[in-house]
Amino acid sequence: MRKLSCLAAITLSLSLSFSAFVQPAAAQELGDVSTAFRWLGKNDRIAVEAYDDPKVIGVTCYVSRARTGGVKGTVGLAEDKAEASIACRQVAPAISFKGAVPVQEDVFSERMSILFKRLHIVRLVDVKRNTLVYLTYSDKLIDGSPMNAITAVPVSTSTPIPVK
Repeated sequence: MRKLSCLAAITLSLSLSFSAFVQPAAAQELGDVSTAFRWLGKNDRIAVEAYDDPKVIGVTCYVSRARTGGVKGTVGLAEDKAEASIACRQVAPAISFKGAVPVQEDVFSERMSILFKRLHIVRLVDVKRNTLVYLTYSDKLIDGSPMNAITAVPVSTSTPIPVK
């Protein structure tokens, strides 16, 4: 029993350490639609959120994803499904950068369960086509999900993407 408790503490510590490297998601919830009625707590729903890329001025990613309701979902203990859709768009007259960006970077991360499941949004740079590619997926400490979605935002050839 003591070994199990120690293992759980180490696992939690590692999980919290790794999540410190990824910027917490700063989402703006735009709205949601109910998908299943729950007698107690919130209904199951699909939430739509907007994420502004912190290093790319003028790009916003819109993510829709399942949110589990009920009592557990209302108090934040439910595990959301590993299904999400993403669409990133240029939302300003021109795209600009806050310095050089890595070729691949986990730009947003948000928990989907109490401890071990996270939603990620990764930015990749297609240097040849001067395009920003965004991928969303979820991971889990033991077994992740192959469910993913991808979108791309072309950048004007007059603004080369500054890559690290």
